[in-house]
Amino acid sequence: MNNFSIISSLLDNDFYKFTMQNAIIKLFPLAKAKYEFINRGKHTFPKNFAHILKENLNKMAYLKLSSAERIYLEKNCPYLDSSYLDFLKKYQYNPKEVNIFQKGENIQMQIEGLWSSTILWEVPLMAIISELYYKLTGAKKISEKKITSITKEKLKEYKKLHVKIGEYGTRRRFSYKVHKLVLKTLKEEGEPFFIGSSNVHLSHIFSIKPIGTQGHEWIMFHAAKYGFNIADRIAMENWLNIYRGNLEIALSDTYTTPIFLKNFNKKLSNIFKGIRHDSGDPIFFAKEAIKHYKKFKINPIRKKIIFSDNLDPYKVAYISSFCKNKINACFGIGTNFTNDVGFPSMNIVIKMVKAFPKKKWISVVKLSNVKEKSTGKKNMILLAKKILHI
Repeated sequence: MNNFSIISSLLDNDFYKFTMQNAIIKLFPLAKAKYEFINRGKHTFPKNFAHILKENLNKMAYLKLSSAERIYLEKNCPYLDSSYLDFLKKYQYNPKEVNIFQKGENIQMQIEGLWSSTILWEVPLMAIISELYYKLTGAKKISEKKITSITKEKLKEYKKLHVKIGEYGTRRRFSYKVHKLVLKTLKEEGEPFFIGSSNVHLSHIFSIKPIGTQGHEWIMFHAAKYGFNIADRIAMENWLNIYRGNLEIALSDTYTTPIFLKNFNKKLSNIFKGIRHDSGDPIFFAKEAIKHYKKFKINPIRKKIIFSDNLDPYKVAYISSFCKNKINACFGIGTNFTNDVGFPSMNIVIKMVKAFPKKKWISVVKLSNVKEKSTGKKNMILLAKKILHI
């Protein structure tokens, strides 16, 4: 196990971590952040798990952006300017930012440091936890042939529906090997419906453009700095200032969709090409989005919704049939692609819990459209709900 390294590239991460990192360096270079591991699925971890996890994490300190990777980013992501790519070339993971300990069958983990540095930990750490968990609990995956055929079957369904799909499954994948195999199949068999992967390293390997924009922590930080009421709006305006004309998909559920829509004014609704749905009833959300665009005399068929909440072929068929000829629907499919090998996928997250925008630490929360996806301290959640009249 000691010689085995799960993360072998600095780019084995979700694309939105790099786009957020670039924006943070430019707008909030001194901001700090704290993250915590949340074991939503109450998984029990085998003996020595934390020790083996630390070994893997320590190896990440040696990862560096290669010249070939830099050229790939320059070519495919021209909005990531050379000052950011220079930063990334020098960037190294700092294992001192991560504190892990094991109590019996429970794992606890905190990450703390400059936001611009700590932001890259979440996704690869979750991928390592997931892969190690299956390895150490003796889960034997199905054959590569079977994995390929399952992926092809799903593709067949998506092709029948004529829907655009992307792969978002890094954080809870069964293993790097399975992820790579699934992506190879999607690339070879998926055209013209497969639009890309959120994993930058595998996108580089398979010569495809990485996809994604920003995550909830971007808006959670803005709430700590500017207040809950206007966090969505300022987060979107700051995003536009950095990415003018690129990456224009807004995230709709950090403080529930009604609050987001209040912030999504006429100007922003016109500029952003669409919205991402990540929690709550997808059909209700689509209806609300259509109503919102029509209120501003914007034709919804010119806009898109990227659905990314726990999708499978049945859910995609249901959503796409509702959206047809009303609004463009695209689908970001995660675990159902990268961890469908006969074992339950892990229900784990790593979330920002505190931000240090200026002079002090402030607890951050995510309210989401469903209670189970909300994160943060109870008293802070109650305060946010009170302020937002939820």
